[in-house]
Amino acid sequence: MATRFQIVLAAIVLSLAVVSGADAKVTKIQITTKESPTFGGHSFPGVGQYEKIAGKAFGELDPNDPKNAAIVDLKLARNPSGRIEYSFDFYILKPIDLKRGAHKVMYEAPNRGNKGFGSLNRGAGGNNPGSVVDSEELANTFLLQRGYSLVWSGWDASAIAAPFATTITLPVAKNPDGSAITGPAYEYIVGAGASYVLHYPAATTNRSKATLTHRVRLDDVPQVINATGWTFNPAGTEISLLPAGTAFRPDDIYELAYVAKDPTVNGIGFAAVRDFNAFLQYEEADDAGAANPLAGDVTRVYSYAVSQPARMLNDFRNLGFNQAENGKIVFDGMLQWIGAGAGINMNYRFSQPGRTQRNRQDQLYVESVFPFANQRLADPITGKTAGRYDACTRSHTCPHAMEVYSSNEYWVKGASLLHTDPTGQRDLPDHPMARLYLLSSLQHGGFDRGCQQPGNPLDSTPVLRALWDALDRWSTAGVAPPPSMVPRLANGTLVPPTAVGFPNIPGATYTGLKTTRYLLNYGADFYKTGIMTINPPVITPPMFDNPKNGRIYPSYVPKTDIDGNDSPGVRLPDVTVPLATYTGWGLRAGMHASDGCEGVGQKIAFPKTKADRLASGDPRLSIEERYPSLAVYISKVKAAIEDLVARRLMLREDAPLALDRLVNEARRMGVSPTETTPN
Repeated sequence: MATRFQIVLAAIVLSLAVVSGADAKVTKIQITTKESPTFGGHSFPGVGQYEKIAGKAFGELDPNDPKNAAIVDLKLARNPSGRIEYSFDFYILKPIDLKRGAHKVMYEAPNRGNKGFGSLNRGAGGNNPGSVVDSEELANTFLLQRGYSLVWSGWDASAIAAPFATTITLPVAKNPDGSAITGPAYEYIVGAGASYVLHYPAATTNRSKATLTHRVRLDDVPQVINATGWTFNPAGTEISLLPAGTAFRPDDIYELAYVAKDPTVNGIGFAAVRDFNAFLQYEEADDAGAANPLAGDVTRVYSYAVSQPARMLNDFRNLGFNQAENGKIVFDGMLQWIGAGAGINMNYRFSQPGRTQRNRQDQLYVESVFPFANQRLADPITGKTAGRYDACTRSHTCPHAMEVYSSNEYWVKGASLLHTDPTGQRDLPDHPMARLYLLSSLQHGGFDRGCQQPGNPLDSTPVLRALWDALDRWSTAGVAPPPSMVPRLANGTLVPPTAVGFPNIPGATYTGLKTTRYLLNYGADFYKTGIMTINPPVITPPMFDNPKNGRIYPSYVPKTDIDGNDSPGVRLPDVTVPLATYTGWGLRAGMHASDGCEGVGQKIAFPKTKADRLASGDPRLSIEERYPSLAVYISKVKAAIEDLVARRLMLREDAPLALDRLVNEARRMGVSPTETTPN
């Protein structure tokens, strides 16, 4: 047999045995790509070579099973046999000899269909990581060196199909008589170009049944565009401005309220994640040994998610999907990066999972509703009592969790609600199964749409790798992880934007712009049924004081030090020994000034010399005054790195890489190679 081969099996279907007695199951897989070995034949010390298996999986759900009861509209999507059918893409990288592997799975829930683990893994990323053949890059990887099997699968109906991306195909809900379900839908439109494709087709192309508005800035009053100024296409699947060829203005805000039809049952995505991971962990091999490529090997499954899928997994756990159909646990541990206290717009009729609320965008979509925290608490607005860990506590399937997030989540996602009560009046103790970590002064990430300052370059991944190892030790050996590190009301490090203490830096603007969480009115019984009768929600100014339409959940932000860097949280060496002010928030420039720059933060360099500082009136000490020589800077950075290593917040193997990067940055930023004395 050849040492390396690639087989494309576009039509070979392997029928799979299902979990005994299960009402939800993976019914078959279709392997479209198998490559053994992959990574160009690279062999990892102690583990050996890996292989790649990719294709499509098919699943069924029982709409009457209580474990599926949380899925909105599930019973309206039955096939003639009364079951619910769906399919999704998957991608697996595994040691060829599983006996030499770690017997553990890293499952990454893809972000809009895309794999994002490459930065955590120190390379071998992208949507087809098995195609990486560079031996130096592979030798530096994190999870592959440790022998993990790596798994991805589709869950997001809004993900765009691309080679080796992961999508999901879902059924459309219909009325019991087979007719189309219709209802109110809402589109927030920015940067559309010549036309905009709707998430759901219009039930009617009669423009008198729809409203399109336009505004330049978020605080502007939306202006209705006359029906003669825009149109649906004949199929009702997209809109465009008139006269023909007129483009939507870049970065201006357009909003469409219309009547849509044919909602997909997006909540099935939760079950798809549950059932595929349970299949890999618990399903035995079939007679040919080919059904489950990980059969009999898996002792632990840990999830890793970045942003959108971290918010999905927040709801996944909250809704009880960490219990498999056989009653066992799905994810033993969850490493959640930049999900914070937020959920996802997914388990609702006419939902749009790709939406994410920020200072300027998508604020009228249901993203995060009570409970925000892991602990069981009372909601002062709705009267409900709940916590994110309630469902898994009842079923004894709770995962250990690392909730890790950037400063940006406090400014645009109401992250403080993850560790305060819903009134914002008291700090919460840790939930016994979860730890919380703010990575100080980091941005969320995203696209710079003309922000006032350069973006924030701070890198979260050294801390995430250390916390991944800590999560594994916590799950397998009961070794307590590093303590939570978040701002607190009690010690004055969690404050309103008016009390942050951000310095008055020349050329930098601070307005205290912050997004918060509020309860909006989508119609009677929406928060029970997931079905909107009003969309967009009713807003009666002042929106945050109206008990019916916009009650607010108070949230706060981290206090800064005298340089404007976050005081609390896990401080990277870049923040402990700074060359600049780093913020998780940003503001736009130009005609959209005063609006937020979404997930993008800022890097505002210190003055290079004392003379520069005095000339500009900058209150921050200059680089020259802080670090008389490169040797002084290096000494301080080494101490900061060693402190993180000692507290298990950086791996020893990452320390040399961090030092090299910071020294190079210091040279670039103007730290003197020899001793200097400021005038």
